[in-house]
Amino acid sequence: MNARHLAIVAKKELSGLSSEKTIVFAILLQVFIAMFSSFLMVGLTAMYDPEAIEGYSTVTYGVGYAGEASPLIDEFAKRDDLVLHRMDLDVALAALRERKVAAVVYVPDTPPDAEEPVTVTLYLIQNDLQSSVINVKVKEVLQGYEKELREVRADRMTSFPVGLNFPESGGGENFFEFVYGLLIPLLVFLPAIVSAALIIDLITEEYQHQTLETLISTPVTFAEMVWGKIAACEVLVPVQAGVWLLLLGVNGIAIDNAAAILLHASAGGLFLILLGALVALYYRERTSAQFIFSTALVVVFLLVMAVPYNPLNLMVRLAVGTAGPIHWLILALVAGATALLGWAATAYARRIGEATPPAR
Repeated sequence: MNARHLAIVAKKELSGLSSEKTIVFAILLQVFIAMFSSFLMVGLTAMYDPEAIEGYSTVTYGVGYAGEASPLIDEFAKRDDLVLHRMDLDVALAALRERKVAAVVYVPDTPPDAEEPVTVTLYLIQNDLQSSVINVKVKEVLQGYEKELREVRADRMTSFPVGLNFPESGGGENFFEFVYGLLIPLLVFLPAIVSAALIIDLITEEYQHQTLETLISTPVTFAEMVWGKIAACEVLVPVQAGVWLLLLGVNGIAIDNAAAILLHASAGGLFLILLGALVALYYRERTSAQFIFSTALVVVFLLVMAVPYNPLNLMVRLAVGTAGPIHWLILALVAGATALLGWAATAYARRIGEATPPAR
C-alpha cells in the first residue's frame, strides 16, 4: 500500500469529521458524562449503597414528632441536621404532605421497660430522593434509641451479639469506586466504540453516495481507501482518551500508567474499528451494518468480560498501578488478534476492489 495515498484519504476524512453527526454527538455525550460525573456518582452510589448519599447532604431537615415523650427525643437532640417539632399526628401528617417537614415519627405510649416491643412508626414521602436521605439519618437516630432500649431490657437477654471491630473508614470509597471503577474505563473505551461506529458511516456513505467507482478510477486503490478511513478513525482513539486522562489529572485525579492505558485503548480501538469495517464492507448499508455491528459488539463484550483480566478490569488496574507485567502479555494477544483481523479486512477490501469496475 502507498503510505501517501493512505495519508491523503485519512486527512480528507479527518477534515470532514465536523460534519459527521456520529462523532459530534459522541463527543458531546462524553463531555456530558465528564461534566455531570459528580451528579452521576451520587445517583449510581445510591443504587448500591443508600447510606452513602447522607454524606452529600448538608441541609437541616425538620421532623415531626407525634405520640408520647420518650428517650428518642434526646437522640434527636444530638443531631445538628435534624430539627424536631412536637405536634399531633394528624397535624404532622398534613405538614408532611405540604412538605413543611421532611418526615414524621410516631412513638406509642409503650414504656421502655414494657414486656411488648416498642413500635416506632416513620412516615415519609413515597418515591422521593429527600426521603432516602431522611431515612438514613433517622435510621441512625433509631439505632441509638434501640441501644438504650437494649440497656433497659438487658436483664431479659438470653444471648448477646458478637462485637465486631471494623477499621475506621476514610470516607472516600464511593468516589474512588466511581472514578476508577466506572468513569475512567468509560471515558477511555467510549472513543474506541465511537470510532468503530464511525468507520461504518465512512464506508457505507461511499456506497450510498455512489462515489465508490469514482474513487477506484483514481490512483488510490479500494484497500488504500478503506485503510485511510481506518487510520482516520484510529487517530481519534488515543487523542480523545488522552485528552480525558489529561483533564482528569488536571482535576486532581492521579492516574498511573497513562501511556500503557492509551496503548491498550488504541489496540482495542483498532480491533473494534476493523470489525466495524468488515461489517460495513459486507452489508454496505448503514442501518443494517450498524445493527449487526452493535449485536456483534455485545457478543464480543460478553465474551471478553468473562475473562479475569478483561479490558475494564485492566484499565482500573493500570490506573491505580496494580496491573503488573501481565498487561504486556494481554496487549500482545490483542495486537495479534488485531493483526489477524487487519489481514482479513485487507484481503476482503482487495477482493471488492478487483470486482468493482472503475468509473468512465
